[in-house]
Amino acid sequence: MDEAEPPDKPDARQRLKTWACAEALALGLTEPRIVAASGHGATLGAALTAFLDADRHGSMAWMAERAAERADPEVLWPDVRSILVVGLDYGPDEDALAATRQPGVGAISVYARGRDYHGILKGKLKQLAGRIGARGRELGLDVGVKVFVDTAPVMEKPLAAAAGLGWQGKHTNLVSRGHGSWLFLGEIFLDVELPADAAEIDHCGSCRACLSACPTGAFPAPYQLDARRCISYLTIEHPGPIPRDLRPLIGNRIYGCDDCLAVCPWNKFARMGAEAKLAARDDLRRPSLADLAALDDAGFRALFAASPVKRIGRDRFVRNVLVAIGNSGDVSHVPRLIDHLAEPSAIVRGTAVWALSRLVPPDDFARFAAVHLPAEEDADVRAEWAPANA
Repeated sequence: MDEAEPPDKPDARQRLKTWACAEALALGLTEPRIVAASGHGATLGAALTAFLDADRHGSMAWMAERAAERADPEVLWPDVRSILVVGLDYGPDEDALAATRQPGVGAISVYARGRDYHGILKGKLKQLAGRIGARGRELGLDVGVKVFVDTAPVMEKPLAAAAGLGWQGKHTNLVSRGHGSWLFLGEIFLDVELPADAAEIDHCGSCRACLSACPTGAFPAPYQLDARRCISYLTIEHPGPIPRDLRPLIGNRIYGCDDCLAVCPWNKFARMGAEAKLAARDDLRRPSLADLAALDDAGFRALFAASPVKRIGRDRFVRNVLVAIGNSGDVSHVPRLIDHLAEPSAIVRGTAVWALSRLVPPDDFARFAAVHLPAEEDADVRAEWAPANA
């Protein structure tokens, strides 16, 4: 202990930690834990560099742009000494994969069936951070805080594992013995040292359920993810046409994918989300592909006004819907696909071409190509018509 430091400071820090964790639970947060801010840069930096050097981040250039901050909390905020990591349960109230077995509907990831969690979780973290600052002053500690959710350059899963919330499973997501795979994560950076918790150990054993469940084979090895093959990346982060070889594997997943999470055996301990604002909307549990394909920009914005789906925009979303329609085998969608051949958006137009090629006989597809291909100027869309000339 520093000679200038009052002798009660260590006790004050323990009392603040105990109080903060209890307060987090009172706010509906889960498994609050403390991890020291130092000592992560080398390990996290090496893992991130290997991921980026292998181009497994795809088009997510933002991962490389702030790599130094992402890999080391002390680079992101030099004053940080401790990190309070918390979870927020969002376990589903039904079989998470039920919609994927119904080809006439769109399967939206569990986390996106209700309101956008970012604002809800950040609001709770801000409340908690403010109370920690006030309680710290009562204990004679001057506490500075910064609040982060997953939009910030923080490698939250390895930090959560180091704090003891769980471990990173073979699917690279956090797994908790008490809560399974359904946890949002958030962090409060603190400029005071609080007693750290022990890291969790890996409990995956020989299980390979998550690796086997991935529809697109996005795990080149256990504990490794190639985002370029991940359906969540392809339907949310990827801005261009989805690679042709992966489209049939996506099925009807139109925003995100829960397969690797849902099959984890540790979910037998998972809890249904208790935050009412995150409850699944009935109209997003199994939305009709036909209705979604008809959305214009205004309709899209109205339907997803408070949803995380809104951020990808109407064109990227309809692209996903048209992939699902192409995989549906349902020829009743053909008139809508014909309408989309005149879409202003090239990404929608091109995906409509592909979906049409899956639902109509080759001779009919060739006749559509003869009408639309001569006037088509977009190279990607022209490539989608190529089977008509094969």
